[in-house]
Amino acid sequence: MSHFAKVVNGLVTQVIVAEPEFFDTFVDSSPGTWIQTSYNTRGGVHANGNTPLRKNYAGIGFTYDAGRDAFIPPKPFSKWVLNETTCLWDAPTQMPNDGKRYSWDDAAGNWVEVPETEGQ
Repeated sequence: MSHFAKVVNGLVTQVIVAEPEFFDTFVDSSPGTWIQTSYNTRGGVHANGNTPLRKNYAGIGFTYDAGRDAFIPPKPFSKWVLNETTCLWDAPTQMPNDGKRYSWDDAAGNWVEVPETEGQ
């Protein structure tokens, strides 16, 4: 089975599982276009080593960029930037890799350590 995303004005509104032949007889009078997406594609890499399809598996709320032929997830934070290679959003600074937990503070524009709580 294949996966298809319904794209209306560049925005994914629905994702379904169907065989490509389904669209030969499927009548959909609502606006939009059905575009194939791959469940195994993320960041332009196919998990099974096959050819990646449209950079990322589509999800509701994703954007379809026809120029890049890519599905792009919603921007998680205002300061994050689109990675042109993966079509995923990158923080402007790399999260520290010191074994501690961090979350992004968009107002400050950096990573802040998440304090340990009792009982963990």
